[in-house]
This record gives sequence, C-alpha cells and structure tokens, in this order.
Amino acid sequence: MEKTLPFICGIVEGFYGRPWSMEQRMVLFKWMQRWGLNVYMYGPKDDLKHRLLWREMYSAEESVQLKALVSGAQECGVEFVYAISPGQDITFSSSCDLTLLKQKLRQVKGFGCMAFAILFDDIDHTMCPSDKETFSSFAHAQTSVANEIYRYLGEPPIFLFCPTEYCSSLCYPSLSKSYYLKVIGNELQPGIGIIWTGSTVISKEITPESVEEVQVVIKRRPLIWDNLHANDYAQRRVFLGPYKGRASSLVSKLHGLLLNPNCELEANYLPIHTLATWYRCGLRTTQSDGGEKGTESHQSYCPNEALNLALADWVKEVNRPLRPSRQLLKDEKEGQRRSRPSDVVSQNGDVGPRTEKPSTSTSNLLPQGSPLNEPELDGAKDSLSEETLKAPKMDVGQLAVKNEKTSPLGPRDSGNDSTSPSSEKLNDESTGTGDIDRQKSHGEGHEVTEQDRAKSEGCRFPLEKPPLQTDNLTLANLRLMVDLFYLPYEHGEETAGLLREFHWLKTNSDFVSANAKMELKKGEEWRVRASAFQLACDRIDQLFQQFMSSSNRAIVYDLYPYLWDIRNTLVVTKAFVMWLDGRIERDTYSFNSWMNCFQWCRTGSAPVVLGAEGETWIYRGGIAGEFQMMLPVTSSNDLFNQPPPLFPTLKTYTIQPFLQENKKALYAMCRELHSAKFQEKDQANVYPDLIGDRFLGHFLALSPDYCFVLEDEDGVCGCVSGALEVRSFLKGCEAAWFPAMQEKYSKPTALHNLTPTQEMIMFFHNKNPSFPDSLLYHFPSLLQLNAPPHMLDSSEARNLVICLMSALKANGSQGVFCELKASDKEQLELHVSLGFLELPGAEASAPGAVIFGRFL
Repeated sequence: MEKTLPFICGIVEGFYGRPWSMEQRMVLFKWMQRWGLNVYMYGPKDDLKHRLLWREMYSAEESVQLKALVSGAQECGVEFVYAISPGQDITFSSSCDLTLLKQKLRQVKGFGCMAFAILFDDIDHTMCPSDKETFSSFAHAQTSVANEIYRYLGEPPIFLFCPTEYCSSLCYPSLSKSYYLKVIGNELQPGIGIIWTGSTVISKEITPESVEEVQVVIKRRPLIWDNLHANDYAQRRVFLGPYKGRASSLVSKLHGLLLNPNCELEANYLPIHTLATWYRCGLRTTQSDGGEKGTESHQSYCPNEALNLALADWVKEVNRPLRPSRQLLKDEKEGQRRSRPSDVVSQNGDVGPRTEKPSTSTSNLLPQGSPLNEPELDGAKDSLSEETLKAPKMDVGQLAVKNEKTSPLGPRDSGNDSTSPSSEKLNDESTGTGDIDRQKSHGEGHEVTEQDRAKSEGCRFPLEKPPLQTDNLTLANLRLMVDLFYLPYEHGEETAGLLREFHWLKTNSDFVSANAKMELKKGEEWRVRASAFQLACDRIDQLFQQFMSSSNRAIVYDLYPYLWDIRNTLVVTKAFVMWLDGRIERDTYSFNSWMNCFQWCRTGSAPVVLGAEGETWIYRGGIAGEFQMMLPVTSSNDLFNQPPPLFPTLKTYTIQPFLQENKKALYAMCRELHSAKFQEKDQANVYPDLIGDRFLGHFLALSPDYCFVLEDEDGVCGCVSGALEVRSFLKGCEAAWFPAMQEKYSKPTALHNLTPTQEMIMFFHNKNPSFPDSLLYHFPSLLQLNAPPHMLDSSEARNLVICLMSALKANGSQGVFCELKASDKEQLELHVSLGFLELPGAEASAPGAVIFGRFL
C-alpha cells in the first residue's frame, strides 16, 4: 500500500549541460525559502560522479562542498534529495556494483542528506548476459536494485525512482499495456515514489485524467518531473513564461512535482516564482474543498496573474548590481561579512552550526511564506564556509562531461538543436564582463529623462543612431522579454503578432512591387503596417541596449545570448521588409516560389506535425528560428549559425537597403578600406572617387536595388552589393558604365611601371570582365562584400550577405557567386561559413582570384 506523504514541490537540477555553481544553488535555496518550495533534487546529468562515474566516491574537497550544499538547503527549510544515475553501465546482478552503489550513497548520507533518488532514464533497455540469467526482465532488474537500496538506506521518507519509460510516448506498446511499467508498479516498495513527465517528455498539458491513468498502472500517485521550462535540448531557446498547463487541482492527485528548469539560473526567477504560486493555490484548493474533482474554488491558479506577481518582484531583482554567477560586488560583500554569523562548515569539515534538519511532516513541507530580507539574498554566497570558498574551484556540479547544453533532456528522449548559432555558450561566467562593463564605468549615475524615454520608443530613421539607455529595466521591458521567450509550445501575444505581421507583409508584398498595378489604398496599408513592424523591431533592439547596460551582470550573462540572437535576426528581417517596398519584380521572376516556405509560421502555439503533437525539439530556434524560416534563404541552416561575441557588448549596428544619399558615405568607406593598398596619398585629391568607382560604382549605378548598407555608431562601415542577372549587368557595364568611366579617367600614357592609381584607372580601359555560361547557368547572380577585416568574423558581415541573398532569392535567383582573392583568408573563411564552395572549374576574371558559389 502506498505511503501517505506530504506534497513535494520544488526544483530538480536535472538538465544536460553545465551544472549550476555552488553560489547559484545557494541563491536558489533562498528563492525557495522565500516562496515556500520544499524540495531540491541534485541530479545534473553532466556531473561525472552523478552519472558517468557514479561508482567513484567524492574527494575531500568535493565532500566539503556537497556537505555545505546539503546544510545550506536545510537551513532554508529545503529537503535536499541526492539523485544518482547508474543505469548506463550498471550490472544489476553484480554484487560488486551493488556494494559500490551502497558505499556512494552511504557517503552522501554522511553529509546530512536523508532523501534519495535512483534514476534509470535515457538508457538502453538491453541487459548483459549475466543479468538476463538472473532477472526475467529489465524492469525486474531495476526494481531489485531500487528495493535493496531503499531498505539499505533505512526506508527514507523520500526515495524516488525514475523508470526508463517515464512518459506515455515512451511506453511500449502504450501506457495501459506497458509490461515494463506494470512490473515497476507491482514490484517497487510502496514507499518509493515513481517519477513521471506526462504524456510526452515535455508535456504541453498535464491533466487530472492523465494522472489517474498512470496511477492505475504504477499503483501509486506519480511525482511529476516537469520539463516545461527545460531548455537543454534547444540552445537557442530559453523560457521565461509562467508555469502553465497544469491545473492546481493536481496537488491532490500527485505525490509531488519537481520543475526541471532552464540551464541558466537567472532565467528561472519567473518560472519558479509562478510554480510556487501554483503550489499555494493547489494547497488552498485542496484544503477548502477536499480536493474533489471539478470543485476548484475561486482560489484556482491563473498563470497570467501569477506572472504579474512574479514580474513585480523580478523588476527589483534584475536592477540589483551583481557579478556574473551571483558573485557579490566588493563593497556589498564586505558589508555582509561584517554582519554574518559563524561559518557553516568548521575547519574539520563537519557541518555546524546548523538548524534542525527539516522533517518530512506536513507542517514543515507546507509553504513557509516567510519574507526574505534583501541582505539575506545578497549574502547567499556567504552561507558557504571560509573553507568551502577557499577550496579548489571544482564544484560537485562542475565535474561536467562538457560545458555546452546537449540533448536529450533529463529525464527525456533525444533531440538536439544542431541549427543553433550559439553552440558555444557563455560558460565561463566568472570571467570579466568585456567592453560593456568598461563602458558602464563612464556612464554610472547618468539620469535619463522622460523625454529621453519617449524618444527611445520611436522609430529610428535610416542611418540614425539609437539612444543609449542607461536607466533601470522597467516592468514594460521585462514583459517584452517574457513575451519574446515565453514557453516551448507558445509564443507571447506580442511576439506571435509580430510573426503574423511579417507573414502578411511578405504575402502581400505585391501591393508595393516594382510593377505594382494595385489600388493605392493597398500600397498605403502595406507601408503603414511595414512602418509599424519596423517600430516593433526597434523596440526590441532598444530592449537589448537597455538590458546590456544593466548593472546586474548575472542576468546579463545568462540571457545575453538569447536576446543577441533575436536582435540579430530582426536586424535582417527589418532590412528585408524595407527592401520589399518597390523592389519585388513579381511579374518577371517566380517570386511565389519562396513564399510557400511558411508552414512553420505559428500564430501563438506550436505547429501540429502530421496531425499529432510533437516534442518541442522539432521546432528549431524558437522565435528567432521562425523569423529565419520565413526569410527566402532557408535552404541551409548554417547561414544563422552565429555564436554571439564572447563578452556582452553594447555595440549597435543597422542594415538598410541602399539609398542614393548613402553614396558619398560609401565612397568614403571604400577609400578607407583600399587607399593604403591602391592609391598614393598625394593622388587622393586628384581622384577622390576613383576607388569608389572601381569597386562600387557600377553596382550602385546599374543594380542599386541589390545593395545593402551597414552602419554602426560611427557611421557607414560596410556594404554588400550584387546583381540579379550577371549577363544583363555586364551588358549594362559595357554599354554605359565603362564608357562613362573612360571619359572620366583618361587612359595613362605609360604602359609599364604603372603606379597603383594608374593600374586602377586601367581597369576601365582594359577588356571588360566576363564569366562562362556554364557558371552563369547555375549561378546567375553576383555578390560582392565590402567590409573592414575586423568585421569579417562577426555577425554584421554575415547578416549583410544574408540580406542580399534573401533579396536575390525573392526575385527568383537560384544561385549566387563571388570573386575572392585567393590570399584573402578572412573573406574566404567567411564565405565558406555561409555555405559557399570553391568552383574549381570556373575561371575568374581577375588574376589571383577564385570563384566561390552557393545555391539559394
């Protein structure tokens, strides 16, 4: 018979990827104490001694840290559950393995831990020959080990078991007919709780009916391991939305619920806060009506109301000055140490002084509701002992197989996000904070007026620098950020509207096509909506700027890659929308060919694949990925594989289609890029336009619709130019451009020993460049990038190229090529990273050049 235990509600650190630091876990305990959550499960998948090297005992240094961690949880009224995952290589019939498992858990019990879990998730069902001789099934082998460990530990009040079939979608052949789960339910001791994730690994909803169904099979109330906010399977997604899709009446039907949250601790403030609200509502509902089905009172849980409460608290938290990984500022730390009582861990390694270990009685596991003073939260790091802080930097949770997030989730199935542009995370959060922190030191104390704020909400005109935000993040800022990174199956309302608007602008771009014959009202409507879309993009860009200038470096480092990704994507998207106005040649080229790629566009909820709900890892890239999927160039995911800069930066840039008023700035940029190589200084005044005419003029004159301009804080700093039809472009050069240049620049009289300037002039008088038909048949379009060398390894240059390729594809091009100098390694590497390949059979028009091509 199942034991009656109080409801367990808390957090499981069970994700793949870099585990949290000791300081971050202590902050988590303070949050849980404040909000009344009662259980923390330690089970990071990439802690070697939790999973891969589970047989190994903890060293003396690791023991001190883990002992302090257990004590820190207990001081906050949080039950510490130690989880171990031996399933990958354990021999169930081996007495040696069983002895090693007992020794390992006995060591952890000596640290003061009195609650345990044994996990058999994400492993192969096969058994070795000796196990097959001993046990009749995989389930019998697992239950035999779990039961023996449970008895060996003295039948602790909290002992959890994660089956290999931990959700309905993994059950064979189905939940109700699963032989494996039936054996688990029949053979496990009644006091052992069974972990369950719902209908899928990441369940959109968990209903009372589904819980009752699994309860019948496993013969006890399940404990939900909730992956709703887990993001270790998607390196470009983070989830800030409220706890949702689980009725608060589930409290009366479950053994407990543990949220497996985002890998980034700072991203979990809202999810954990709203989970605690859900828990309190469930307890009140259960106490007020006895937990009867369908009788939730007026106290039922509302996700939006819970989110509003959490945001009100979070706006204070995000504006506190903190170092990455929650390291306190020096003056704040010194103030805390002067008022801090004795250390948690003494010199001999024993825990003391410490509060009485929280029991598993109902009264102690109910939400505490006690307020937490800000100094206590600030001093989370100081709850560790001097000895702990002086120990080598090898946290128990830092013994990771790798620092990047991998898949699958835990417990969960496979499914990684290979399209991520940020596969290299900002893992080393203890390092310096880069350029932005040096910039902030000059801007502290600056007060932004209401007039400044009002201006910051407006749309930037082309080539206008955005205002630098230096005031605190506001509630509106945080709402927008939550809206951008909501939940795995659902976008925020404003974000979903932005996706729909982009889809409408593309679908109806014929209203403003180059040969549009539509009603003027339709064109006006399109332009009004396009302006509103650009304003929304600017608002997100300004959110990025203000967020990056925040003094809370802990949250900046955790969320920076995600905001950087969406901001970067919207720079391209906005430029493409601006380009659509008057540049689509709809009647000439098969523009509609790329307009059928919007099946992935969602309007608030995830798409349905083949009529059935799928796991969230099949939806690549989150909101940024969906915008990218709606751009014309979707044939290769490596286009957007752009890791953010190592350190957060406030550097801003914009991309826009070329306008004639940009020509002077572009020519000046060309002079800066090429003058050192090609022109003597004393000739600069004689031929001020020569370099611009040589490298850009023919594109700007004959193909201005396929030029994009890049600008940063200092002005124009790069451009990309191209031609849709190279044959027509070269004919135009021969008929008009070269004769005009020959008239403008007289042919040098000397034929030998030419100066660099004379050699450049000779370009206009020599034989016109040409390309073979075999090349132009597959690659009819031409591309040329002009950017300083230091930008060729950054996202700015990549986004310029993506903008041009999107424009070419939108007007029907199937391939693009470029001529690159064989000695220009930076250009070669950039184009290769964008999917260009060298075409060895194609003859370049210039000596020392090679041709690279790419299909669109």
